[in-house]
Amino acid sequence: MRIIGGIYKGRVIAMPKDIRPTQDKVRKALFDILGGIEGLSFLELFAGSAAVGLEAASRGAVELVLVEQDRRCLAVIRKNIESLKAQNCSLYPKESQDMVKLLARGGRSFDIVFLDPPYYKDLAKKTLQILGAYDIVAPNGFVIIQHFKKDTLPPQAGNLARFKQAHYGDTVLSFYRKQPPRKGSNVPESDISRDL
Repeated sequence: MRIIGGIYKGRVIAMPKDIRPTQDKVRKALFDILGGIEGLSFLELFAGSAAVGLEAASRGAVELVLVEQDRRCLAVIRKNIESLKAQNCSLYPKESQDMVKLLARGGRSFDIVFLDPPYYKDLAKKTLQILGAYDIVAPNGFVIIQHFKKDTLPPQAGNLARFKQAHYGDTVLSFYRKQPPRKGSNVPESDISRDL
């Protein structure tokens, strides 16, 4: 698998065996939708090979946090980070839902939270509910969930509301953000919010 855009464009990254990687067309579509992400923080849960997170780093994300508990995947992620000499990357060998709670306790927040959990285990819905309950999404941030088309996700979880879905064969990208400020508020939405 190769990085599609940015400073690492064309660089090959390793893939763990027996995982379902995010297809090139879905990765491309995701970053086409997001547009410019320079200077934003990016959290990838269920990182796998970290292909999506490293794509974000390649395209200018200022901080990349990767969370993965599988030992084989962890070894591959470390290899990929080292191969790219990627900067500002942190890797946590933890279960993703537990890590969300730890990050919340530490007062952390992220502009973009991406997750592509294993299919058929209801992890997408469960993790969305955790993200809705624990405040780690920046005020103008997004949660993006890659999931199987037959997995039904709720339109809202806590203070997160779905505002967009994109379909690619059997794969769906569901986009969530914090509920917009009440009418009359002077809090502006970010440029990336308007672009979506």
